[in-house]
Amino acid sequence: METGLKHLHSFLPYILLTVLVLALLKSFVAFRSNQAHTEAHRKNGLILLIVAHLQLLLGIVLYIVSPKGLNTLNDMGTTMKNPDLRLYALEHPVMMIIAIVFITMAYSKSKKNIADRLKHKVKTVYYLIALALILSKIPWAVWP
Repeated sequence: METGLKHLHSFLPYILLTVLVLALLKSFVAFRSNQAHTEAHRKNGLILLIVAHLQLLLGIVLYIVSPKGLNTLNDMGTTMKNPDLRLYALEHPVMMIIAIVFITMAYSKSKKNIADRLKHKVKTVYYLIALALILSKIPWAVWP
C-alpha cells in the first residue's frame, strides 16, 4: 500500500504544478489586461483547489503509514539532526500545507463580491506564493 501511495503522491504533483502554472498565467494575463472574472476563471481555480486538496489528502495518508512520517516524530532530536528525515517529517508537510492554504484562500477570495481586477491580482499573488513554496520543498533528489 505504501508503495502505491508513494507513486501516486509522486505522480499527482505533475498535474498539480501544471494546473497551478496555468492558473497563475491565466490570472496574471487577466489582471494585466483588465479582464472580467468569468466562470472559466472560477472553474480553473476550482480544478486547482480539488487537485491540491487531493494531493494533500494523499500526503496525509502517506505521512501516517510511512516510516519517514509520524514515526520520526518520536525521536525529534535525531530527526532534526538528519536533513533527510527533517525534510520528510517536518519541512515538506508544513510547507505544502501552507501552499495549499494560499491556493484555498485565492479561491475563496475570488468568490467574494470585489472588483474583478482585484480578484485576478489576489489569485496571481497567492498562486505565485504557493508555487514558490511548493517548488522550495519538493524532495528533488528522489522525485521521479
